[in-house]
Amino acid sequence: MVGNRPHVAFAVSCAIACACAVAAPPQDPPGIETLQQQMAAGALDARALTREARARIDALDRSGPALHAVIELNPDADAIAARLDAERRHGRLRGPLHGIPVLLKDNIDTGDRMQTTAGSLALVGAPAPRDAGVAARLRAAGAVILGKTNLSEWSNFRSDRSTSGWSGRGGLTRNPYALDRNACGSSSGSAVAVAAGYVPAAVGTETDGSIVCPAAVNGIVGIKPTVGLVSRAGIVPISRSQDTAGAMARSVQEAALLLSAIAGSDPRDPSTAEADAHATDYTRFLDAGALRGKRIGVVRALAGADPRVGEVLERSIAALRAAGAEVVDDVELPHLDALGKAEMTLLRYEFKADLGAYLATRRGVPVRSIADLVEWNRAHADRELQWFGQDRLEDALKRGSLADPAYRDALEKARRMAGPEGIDAALAAHRLDALMAPTVGPAWTTDLVNGDHVDGGSSTPAAVAGYPDITVPAGLVHGLPVGISFFAGKWSEPRLLGIAYAFEQATRARRAPTLAAHVEGDPAAGTP
Repeated sequence: MVGNRPHVAFAVSCAIACACAVAAPPQDPPGIETLQQQMAAGALDARALTREARARIDALDRSGPALHAVIELNPDADAIAARLDAERRHGRLRGPLHGIPVLLKDNIDTGDRMQTTAGSLALVGAPAPRDAGVAARLRAAGAVILGKTNLSEWSNFRSDRSTSGWSGRGGLTRNPYALDRNACGSSSGSAVAVAAGYVPAAVGTETDGSIVCPAAVNGIVGIKPTVGLVSRAGIVPISRSQDTAGAMARSVQEAALLLSAIAGSDPRDPSTAEADAHATDYTRFLDAGALRGKRIGVVRALAGADPRVGEVLERSIAALRAAGAEVVDDVELPHLDALGKAEMTLLRYEFKADLGAYLATRRGVPVRSIADLVEWNRAHADRELQWFGQDRLEDALKRGSLADPAYRDALEKARRMAGPEGIDAALAAHRLDALMAPTVGPAWTTDLVNGDHVDGGSSTPAAVAGYPDITVPAGLVHGLPVGISFFAGKWSEPRLLGIAYAFEQATRARRAPTLAAHVEGDPAAGTP
């Protein structure tokens, strides 16, 4: 039997040993390419790999450091893995994800026995009626959908005073580099699950920062693609203008594999009409020499105020130059303050329209509208409102329709300032292949009373423009990961992936998490 083969037994025992001896930091498990080689050689199969992932989740998520990254496991995962193993034995391979376990953020519908709740107890009930476009593509690619990940409830659009990584259903996701530090959000669980080695890759979603921020502070790669490359059908929404699913993994190669599987047109999402013309095997663009001759612009206005992050940025610039890139420093992006204000207006209008439309499709759950949701939360305040309120939900109820002049004005301003007058203008003015900045500062101490306190953040221009943004591990600040983001114009994923991969290969900055209780030497934690 496969369970008796030494490769599998060693892998499982390592996962459990790492979890039980929390003082010993976990090592990164094998990546997708190695796992496929082992399965091809008969040293591993999808069922054993699924069992190993569950053992790691039991040891690190449910007990031990209790990372709380996974909100639910798929009761059908073993059966799915067994079918995929049978296909392999009969010579049918669906692609590089065949038999690989992946996790989905719990705002992505799966037409199975799992819940889809966006982290809210108000959506616990009957499962979603059908797979989201992303879930359907992953099944077709041969991935084992292992379960759902925790998130900032309602994708961090419930309150202005929220704590990232907390949901009423899943509790608080912890950062595996220092357990008292925040995992960022809203795709906190997806990022932590990958960083802690539960699965090689996971799907997150982003409206503004919800893929790249958790990826950066948890030391992994995150790809926020062009809006319209990946279907949003069956994903609990915030914004038709900015929402997208994306890939999260420990390496650029694995993130590119996942993106290749989920990209493409979907008749259920009109924004993806052009996706098939651009979707491809993105691993074709992963060239360690891709930085030679590239012109990269540094946007220091997005770097934040932390001088230690500035040091990571300087080392990153030096690495780019050493690899043959020409770095243009400092590139201006205009309208940054005005852009943020316009964005928040348009998001509130779209949240009302789009979340309301999604809720109306759900059957067998306690709420069917935003008004229902607001009242349900008030009635269950002890479980849902104990840490922060629902001011964004309440504000959305007061907004008009998408025909409102205030919405149309905010939408026009935001798109123009982020795209033609922002990223596009900067790229053209300096003849650049991409822009770069630190993704965000190091993880802050989680504070459920006062909410998040974030330093820096470079996600907004690409998020509002609907353009791709890729974050790559770039270094550590007191043991906490810092990422560098590369972003450019619409459909520029191939070029950005080449740049990101070459940067990753030149720096090799990722370090496995330590599962420390706190940052070493933190006087607030009472350590020497």
